[in-house]
Amino acid sequence: MVKLNRIYTRTGDKGTTGLASGPRRSKSDLRIDSFGAVDETNAAIGLALLHTGSHSALAAMLTRIQNDLFDLGADLATPDTGEKLEWEALRIVDAQVERLESEIDLVNAELAPLNSFILPGGSPLSAHLHLARTVARRAERLMVALNEKDGETVGAPALKYINRLSDFLFVAARHANEGGKADVLWVPGKNR
Repeated sequence: MVKLNRIYTRTGDKGTTGLASGPRRSKSDLRIDSFGAVDETNAAIGLALLHTGSHSALAAMLTRIQNDLFDLGADLATPDTGEKLEWEALRIVDAQVERLESEIDLVNAELAPLNSFILPGGSPLSAHLHLARTVARRAERLMVALNEKDGETVGAPALKYINRLSDFLFVAARHANEGGKADVLWVPGKNR
């Protein structure tokens, strides 16, 4: 269990932050940026949760996802360098990806097929889920860039999870729009 006695430590005052495994990195480092975007995704989901109302099953899924995102942040904060750690590093595992896929299938089964792209919006819950989706996509882009960088790795389950998360948030946003009936459709060239 994590125990936080002090909120400020002054250790980051010179623009660095510590990884879970000990080394310090610049706050502009791609790894720090990656788990920062994961944290932003979590916060955006927290805002969406304020609007779930009668969507209790969806709220439970989103709450599980928030916990998973802390796992993902811990995964990213503990680079796999091949060195032995004094503890077992927390990693995203395939079972978390599989659960997310099952929940995507469950929510998507209730939706009418799309015949157009949709604009982010509709209900307040849907709008917040679309915002969370776009932040998750940014986190994914950063994680992919990190994984492509020499000397850095991101586990395959972590990359799958963040990719599936944006898919989940998309179908959840449609679900929040009366099962897709209140989706705002894109009309190509409408304002020419």
